[in-house]
Amino acid sequence: MTISEKPQYDCIILNGTVVTAADVGCYDIAIKDGKIMLLAPTGYLASAPATRVIDAEGAYVMPGGIDAHVHLAEPPLFGKGRTADDYATGTKSAIAGGTTTIISFAPQDKSQSSLLGALDETSIKAANQAYCDYSFHLLVSNPTSQALDEFSILRERGISSIKIYMTYEALQLRDNQILDVLLKARTEGITTMIHAENGDVLNWMTKQLEDRSLLAPKYHATSRPQILETEATNRAIALGELIDTPILIVHVSSPSAAEVIRRAQTKGLPVYAETCPQYMILTRDDLDKPGFEGAKCVCSPPPREGAEDHEGIWAGLQNGTFTILSSDHCPFVFDDSENGKKAAITAEFPQGHFKYIPNGCPGVETRLALTLSANRLTPQKFVELTSSNPAKIYGLYPQKGALIPGLSDADLTIWYPSSTLDPFPIQNSTLHHNVDYTPYEGKMVSQWPRYTLIRGEVVWDRDNGGVVGKKGYGQFVKRDRSSLSSSNSSPWNIENF
Repeated sequence: MTISEKPQYDCIILNGTVVTAADVGCYDIAIKDGKIMLLAPTGYLASAPATRVIDAEGAYVMPGGIDAHVHLAEPPLFGKGRTADDYATGTKSAIAGGTTTIISFAPQDKSQSSLLGALDETSIKAANQAYCDYSFHLLVSNPTSQALDEFSILRERGISSIKIYMTYEALQLRDNQILDVLLKARTEGITTMIHAENGDVLNWMTKQLEDRSLLAPKYHATSRPQILETEATNRAIALGELIDTPILIVHVSSPSAAEVIRRAQTKGLPVYAETCPQYMILTRDDLDKPGFEGAKCVCSPPPREGAEDHEGIWAGLQNGTFTILSSDHCPFVFDDSENGKKAAITAEFPQGHFKYIPNGCPGVETRLALTLSANRLTPQKFVELTSSNPAKIYGLYPQKGALIPGLSDADLTIWYPSSTLDPFPIQNSTLHHNVDYTPYEGKMVSQWPRYTLIRGEVVWDRDNGGVVGKKGYGQFVKRDRSSLSSSNSSPWNIENF
């Protein structure tokens, strides 16, 4: 068949350096009906008919970023504060940063005995609002027998992951409840994400600081030392080992917790881990800025001590301890005394109180550029951590996170040719989230996505209009079970004792 006989393509990308988790090569890419149709040697498609042609000469072309930890349109869950981004602004920010799929949270309130109401409410918030494709994790705060029985319904509706907390009064599960969740999750093929901090010790630490009137934002980090995260991580792994089911420890901040995870992985346990850019860039000194400015960097777990801790996180990214790199985008307006960071400033606490500062930082738009610009990961490892592995562990692969002809959606991030973009500082004024700051203000980056494509449509064109995608183009994506390795043996059975 000659080129002239080939079907009309919707889009062709020429001359790119195509990067997947497994390979780097020079290819042309043909897209048809929202799917990757063909990868061909460079130049093969130069004369092929197409509606749109993008010349990516000298630039990395990668599967679109998947951010599997994003908080959008959430009500107050643990005290004051309401997330500033909804599904429109949050996903608009995502595509501007090269992310083509996000997974956000459908939070169950502790007063609810069912999970399905939370899923329905969140689905309504997202419907016809998103700029990129999306799915949900169910946040389980009340694992009643009804809620546990609904895990099978979640699978039918394309949800294959849940999140549980070992801290926060409004969300914390006791160990026996965690075991109930893990056993049912194993039965139904659901990935369990765990926020691992010891809530009881956190409460004790907070009381000690309050008794001494140590309430400034910097004491948020003091109240949550690394050992608090490490202990909970070790306990979560032990509970997972008892049930013999896969778990994923989210937003790991400390090298000591990473070491515990690494030991479990070396034993062959199905333990996975996530970290975030704030743990490679920010330190506890960022919480000690003049006045109340440190509140901008209050997140949980908190940023750690400094360069040595950063190196520990980078090492975990490089050696495979961390399976995925997410943003934990949890945005709050800083200058908002009702729903934002300044809600912690009250008549009782005129200088603020760290306990009441809404926990979280924005980061969905800056995740990829910050990480790639650091030049600490090979291109393949970068794709593995930010796209392919999130797709695999959350049941999206190979529809997402890959470039497999006929199977993969044409979700792509196209960067600039090396050294053609002068380094520039991140400025909140150029970002697209609904937040009045970025914790990375002034941080220098040497890359930014030039194009973002979702299902073959250009939704971000940095040099010609910026966000060119439409609200509502994003679709809900049904997910299957994780395609990463699971357990080693049969599930726990009381008859074994």
